[in-house]
Amino acid sequence: MTRRPIKRHCGGSRTRPFPFSSFGRTSALVASTRRQSSPLKQPRNNVLESPGQGYTKKALKEKNIQQESSSEEDDEETVQADFAFFDPKPDDFHGVKILLQSFLDNKQWDLSGFVDLILGQTTVGTVIKIEDAEDDTPFSVVTALNLGRYKDHRCITEIKDFLLKVSQKDVTCDLRVLLEESAHYVGLLVSQRVVNLPPQLLPPLYDALFDEVSWATEDEPTKELRESFRFKSYLIATKIYKHKNADQHKKTSKGFSEDPIIYIKPEDEIFQKISSWSFTIKLHTEQVVAQELRNYKLTGLVMAVEADKIPIFRQELHSLIDGP
Repeated sequence: MTRRPIKRHCGGSRTRPFPFSSFGRTSALVASTRRQSSPLKQPRNNVLESPGQGYTKKALKEKNIQQESSSEEDDEETVQADFAFFDPKPDDFHGVKILLQSFLDNKQWDLSGFVDLILGQTTVGTVIKIEDAEDDTPFSVVTALNLGRYKDHRCITEIKDFLLKVSQKDVTCDLRVLLEESAHYVGLLVSQRVVNLPPQLLPPLYDALFDEVSWATEDEPTKELRESFRFKSYLIATKIYKHKNADQHKKTSKGFSEDPIIYIKPEDEIFQKISSWSFTIKLHTEQVVAQELRNYKLTGLVMAVEADKIPIFRQELHSLIDGP
């Protein structure tokens, strides 16, 4: 069906407090230096207001965002980009594959098959690009894949085997339940993007994802497909920067001058806060680290989040990025 864009203007340059880590606050406060119109979802059929946003049910993918940025070093320099949300399509293959190239650390696996699954699921999932650009490369991809529906695909089997191999003993049983017995009710939440994507895109991006999941339970053509989006849990594999002395800090009551964890994606801090359980993974992927992160090590983070906690996530993400 035709999808038509509607826009929400968000502006203002006031500084806002954020109850999150310094990195999360820094990312969110970038919003105070930008002026843009950010996209929302447009109805195809029924009307269902989204909490706190007042926009209507059903999705669009043609969403415009104008971004202006300036620095103190060069106040006259302005960079403007029109970001747009699109349904995944086969032409996005190489760009999405690049974004996900270290999804399983440095493991050799069926990444191409994984990308094919993501791009083949067009009713749930979004890629972000610069609108009308000659270079059609995606800047971000987000989706949720049913682990039971795709259990026979080699890439999903390899993801399960990898996670079980690297999991910590205290959560291995819980992880195995999600990957095997409850797989048909578990969504593998995949979210990857370039590091400098404007943070204001995050609330509408995740609103789009979780709204589409909800709509798919009503709109998919078969009962089997509709049921495949009735997730009870989400499994999230992401990356953080963990301080080299973070574990030692947990064992002492002494103050810690640096954040034990820096969340590369600010939304991951919210996910971990509401997660049922989580564990970290030692990574082997070579990483060029900035001088400011010399005391940190890139680390994998796996989390399980119950689906009924998603409204809390959405509300807190809006508060973090948009302010109260």
